[in-house]
Amino acid sequence: MSTRPHRALDTFPNPCPERDYEIRFECPEFTCLCPKTGQPDFATLRIRYVPERTCVELKSLKLYLWSFRDTGHFHEAVTNQILDDLVAATRPRRMTVEGEFYVRGGIKTVVEASHAAPAKARRR
Repeated sequence: MSTRPHRALDTFPNPCPERDYEIRFECPEFTCLCPKTGQPDFATLRIRYVPERTCVELKSLKLYLWSFRDTGHFHEAVTNQILDDLVAATRPRRMTVEGEFYVRGGIKTVVEASHAAPAKARRR
């Protein structure tokens, strides 16, 4: 596996697909660039999900998050992009991504985006 940033998210089979259980990640070193000024934005990302058939592999998640470091994104857009990409890769029962962006100009921003699979779409 590459140690360069990339947008590919690898998965592995859920070891307990018959059970609802929550996986939580806290990523306190997330960075991207402000699309207006080009200055770095720093955030803590919190990802919570209940897997269906697959789980996200951590090294690929780290390299995926690292891929945002040199690109400009509004807080709202990047949080939703991360949720969309993780949902596409893992098809979870439920997932929430929270971006807690550090103070910039006296304003702290927290963006939370969620996904819930329809009950009939769940594959048991």
